[in-house]
Amino acid sequence: MRHKKIEKRKIAPDTIYNSPVVAKLINYIMIDGKKTIAQANVYEALRLLGEKGDEPMKLFEKALANVGPKVEVKAKRIGGANYQVPTEVRHERKTALALRWMIESARKRSNKEYHSFAAKLCAELWDASQNTGEAVRKRDMALRQAEANKAFGHFRW
Repeated sequence: MRHKKIEKRKIAPDTIYNSPVVAKLINYIMIDGKKTIAQANVYEALRLLGEKGDEPMKLFEKALANVGPKVEVKAKRIGGANYQVPTEVRHERKTALALRWMIESARKRSNKEYHSFAAKLCAELWDASQNTGEAVRKRDMALRQAEANKAFGHFRW
């Protein structure tokens, strides 16, 4: 083996829910190093989510499971041609993609309907836990793309 295996950096769990995934969500939302603002937004969104349904962490986990893609396509160059090869998604990437898509969808929501980012995030998490919403649509598009390119599955590496 040529190179040393790089260890995955462990992320400290967040203070209220003691969950590394919530801490990851906070870090993804954070802009310009303003972590306290990101924390306030996430905790407010989870509080609002708790008012809407039952346990906020259960709904958050369910939303994460619903949005996380099972397969995605990766470009592979074979003999001068590029093929979109469907590959299974690792657990860490599945979580990362799900969080990224939910945040992206929450940021896209209109300001007329929701007055704070926390409200937008709460609405997106609620929709994702009900298997609807923009982030779930994005997952379905990735799945559809993988289905369409199933013929190139034998190129998997």
